[in-house]
Amino acid sequence: MTIRSFQPGDERVQAAIFNAAAFALPGFKPATEEDVKRRTRSRGFDPATRFYAEESSQVVGYCVLEASQSRISYPWCKKGFESAAKSLFEAAVHSARERGLTKLFAAYRRDWEPVLQFLNDNGFTKVREQVNFVAEPVDLPTIANRGGLPLRRLKREDLPVLAQIGRGLIRIPDDKLESYYFANPYFPVESFLVMEERGGGAPVAIGAGLESATWADAKKVDSLAPCFRLGAFGTEGLNTKRVNGMFSYVAKPEHALPAGLGLLHEANQEMTDGSATSICAQCPTDAPHLMNFYTRYFKEQGRFPILERSLS
Repeated sequence: MTIRSFQPGDERVQAAIFNAAAFALPGFKPATEEDVKRRTRSRGFDPATRFYAEESSQVVGYCVLEASQSRISYPWCKKGFESAAKSLFEAAVHSARERGLTKLFAAYRRDWEPVLQFLNDNGFTKVREQVNFVAEPVDLPTIANRGGLPLRRLKREDLPVLAQIGRGLIRIPDDKLESYYFANPYFPVESFLVMEERGGGAPVAIGAGLESATWADAKKVDSLAPCFRLGAFGTEGLNTKRVNGMFSYVAKPEHALPAGLGLLHEANQEMTDGSATSICAQCPTDAPHLMNFYTRYFKEQGRFPILERSLS
C-alpha cells in the first residue's frame, strides 16, 4: 500500500468511498463528485493536503487535512481495506507537524460512534460542544433597549476591544479581524452592532444579525451535523454554512445578560424586517456566560462535539 497526494480525477472515487463507508451512519447524506470538485477547484486548494491510499493501483481510502483551519478528517476506507486508516491518518498528522501546526481539531456528529472512537484512540479529546439554537421571533423578549446602553455600528477602531472581549472564543489571530469583518463577501460589516458605555465609552458587547432569503432555513437544516454557522462568534476562518436569521454576540461576562437582550432585540427587529422567519444561534459550551443567555431565550436544536489533539 502506498500513500499519495491528490491527482485530478480523484473526486469521483473520493465521493464513492465516503458514500460506501458512511451510508449506515445516522444522518448520512451522500457526497457527489461535484461536491468534492468545489473544494479541489477552490482558490488556495493545496493537493498536498489530500491523502489517498492505493492498493494495486486502486484508491482504497482517503484523509483530508484542512491546514488553514487546523482541521483533520476521519480516514474513510473501502470495506475490506480498513487497515489503511491508520497510515492515512498518520500521514495527515505528519504533514500538519511539518507545516508548523501545533494543534488539530475534528468535528463529527455525536452519534457517529465509530468515528469518534477512532479519534479518541488516536489522541483526540473532546474539548467542547457546538450547540445550535432556534427561536420564534414572537417568543423573544420584547423589552427594548430603553434605559440601556447605546448601540452603534462596528468601526475599525473597535477591533482591539473585540479581540479582548472575544479572547478564547474568537479563533483567528487579531491581525485577521479587519479582513474578516470589513471585507467578508458573505455579509456587510453594517450587520454588526456595538453596545458601548454611556458617554461614548469603550464597547462592552458586539453582536450581529445576518439574514438572506437565499440562505438555509434554520428549522430545516440538520442541527446535529458538524456545520459551523456563518457569523457565529467562534467560527471565524472555518468552513461555514449560511443560515438565515443568524444572531450571535460576544460580551464581557458581567454584561452578558443585559447586552444580549439589547443586541437581540435590535437584531430581531432588523432581521424580521428582512427575510428571517425564525432566529437562530450557535455557541460553544466553553463560553458559559453566553450559553446561559442562549439556553434562557432559545430552544436547543442539537449539538456536535469538537475534539482536539496537541501536536507538541
